[in-house]
Amino acid sequence: MRIDLHTHSTASDGTDTPAELVLNAAAAGLDVIALTDHDTTRGHAEATAALPAGLTLVTGAELSCRLDGVGLHMLAYLFDPEEPELARERELVRDDRVPRAQGMVARLQELGVPVTWEQVARIAGDGSVGRPHVAEAMVELGVVGSVSEAFVPEWLADGGRAYVGKHELDPFDAVRLVKAAGGVTVLAHPRALKRGRVVPESVIAELASAGLDGIEVDHTDHDAPTRARLRSLAAEIGLLTTGSSDYHGDRKAVRLGECTTDPEIYGEIIRRATGAFPVPGAGGTGR
Repeated sequence: MRIDLHTHSTASDGTDTPAELVLNAAAAGLDVIALTDHDTTRGHAEATAALPAGLTLVTGAELSCRLDGVGLHMLAYLFDPEEPELARERELVRDDRVPRAQGMVARLQELGVPVTWEQVARIAGDGSVGRPHVAEAMVELGVVGSVSEAFVPEWLADGGRAYVGKHELDPFDAVRLVKAAGGVTVLAHPRALKRGRVVPESVIAELASAGLDGIEVDHTDHDAPTRARLRSLAAEIGLLTTGSSDYHGDRKAVRLGECTTDPEIYGEIIRRATGAFPVPGAGGTGR
């Protein structure tokens, strides 16, 4: 089985619609795909409706978190999307995305970049607007050569000249809320040096004690020594280890299934979940 547990669609900052995403996943030879758009479950219904034979959908989300000034992302799988407390927190994060993006546009204009809110809104479409949409506007204007080049201190990186914060969950609250909604939590790319997101091992251990289920180890932002250390840490503190592409369509040079999760780990994730079940396409492989 080929299992990719971290992907994005146009419901947030990917370029594939949810329907295109599942079709592309099947074409890429995947057996299981998780749809984990930022702070939203809005793409789940479309992905489910388009699910082809032989592909299983794991519903989820990537929750925006912050601890001591460091941004963290928490992957949440198979939770009840109607659970009111978690739904309310996701809504707070989503509602803050528009004024935040507008604030970044204003800061860029002050820095001499002629980006407009109308341009960013066009790029975001119906998705949850975020920094990648602002970055793509900068690419259109020729200010940077790629989306990743905008995520530097000069521009949109955490604490950068045009950075604006938003409402984000405390990661310990995120673990609590997801668990209360019957879901499973995995800390996404905890050692993403290029993004300026490095979660201390002590924090990972504290999150494990608070109920964190796993950490994303095999990720394109992690080199071989980092993966080895994270795998060792996970064994020491009893966490599951996953692998995923963090696919965003054309917005990033990452292919579906570039990193994958071991089938035994996937089995343990769905065993622990009580809020929702994987959705098999005709002939797919669910619980």
